[in-house]
Amino acid sequence: MIRKIKYFLILSSLFAIVSVSETSAQWSIMKSDADSLMLKGSYYIYNVQFDSASACFKEFQRRYPDEPAGYFLEAMIDWWQITIHRETNRFDKGFLRKIDKVVDICDGILEENEHDLNAHFFKGGALGYRGRYHAVRENWFSAASDGKTGFDILYKCYEVAPNNHDIMLGTGIYNYFADAIPDKYPFIKPLTLFLPKGDKKIGLLQLHASAKMARYTSVEAKVVLLQLYYSFEKNYRKALPIVEELHNAYPSNPYFHRYLGRCYVTTSNQAKWEATWREVVKRCIRKEKGYERVTAREGLYYIGLSLLYKKDYRTALKYFKKCEEASSFVDDDPSGFRVNANLYLGKIYDKLGKRKYAKRKYEKVLDWDDYKGSHNAAEKYLKKAFGK
Repeated sequence: MIRKIKYFLILSSLFAIVSVSETSAQWSIMKSDADSLMLKGSYYIYNVQFDSASACFKEFQRRYPDEPAGYFLEAMIDWWQITIHRETNRFDKGFLRKIDKVVDICDGILEENEHDLNAHFFKGGALGYRGRYHAVRENWFSAASDGKTGFDILYKCYEVAPNNHDIMLGTGIYNYFADAIPDKYPFIKPLTLFLPKGDKKIGLLQLHASAKMARYTSVEAKVVLLQLYYSFEKNYRKALPIVEELHNAYPSNPYFHRYLGRCYVTTSNQAKWEATWREVVKRCIRKEKGYERVTAREGLYYIGLSLLYKKDYRTALKYFKKCEEASSFVDDDPSGFRVNANLYLGKIYDKLGKRKYAKRKYEKVLDWDDYKGSHNAAEKYLKKAFGK
């Protein structure tokens, strides 16, 4: 039930985000130097060149100190730090402080002119991302509060320019999730009765239009499409070309790199998935930005799986052992990677005739909570090997 509530609150927060895309209508009339700084800084964010991005946005703030755009985009640096660094909360305070600054600047503008659309747009965007942050950190009341405020801004934004391709990022997000989440989680349907109905098909069309034609939000639209096709639609063949494009454009981004490897796994491209995850693990060893232990654990698992399929049992054994070791450091409770790694270790020990070690692995899996039928699998292997 907690997971279902989490999805509802994430949905509420996503509604607020659409106000960010509306700012494009305002940005389009900015001077060329401001436009250039925004585009350049955004590239640096996606390629995790955060110092370069910060330099762009600091310069933006120097030239246009009263514009909330530069402060908002600087907060997005911290948002991507939070996104790629999954083992730490050290960027949280900086993100929240910068978001608060955006809201304060916008409130100051609105005190002078309550109809200033630019200030409304950036305030809504700041609240939307703060809502997303609170949903990630499971601060449910705060997530719902920010989401509701941002949702109110959504309608103002939509009425101003409903056909703008940058705005279609927001309307596409809204249409897709307002339709998809209540169907996937019927429990929350009563909570969405006060919201307009969505349409997944229209949402996908709007997101594709934004990805293709938007000036400022095209990359973010592609990120959303990647997430939707991979996690909700389970259409990995549609997710693959999107993530290939993102990885090629932003080769230093570990988030895109991980999804590239996952898509190669889910589309059964064994050669590319092993090569991709080997590169991921190398970057983890070099401690490149965002390539942390939890990412290394995932890479070790998929390399081991590829070797297992090639029947290179002894080498696969080494990788699954490393995956198990890494999991012991990064898991609070046994993850799916750790559970499955132990199942595969048991199978490999069986193949190598080391039944005593295999039995230990299967029994270890049975000691943990069941993960997607892991208990049945372990019992099946035990019965086959030992008649139990």
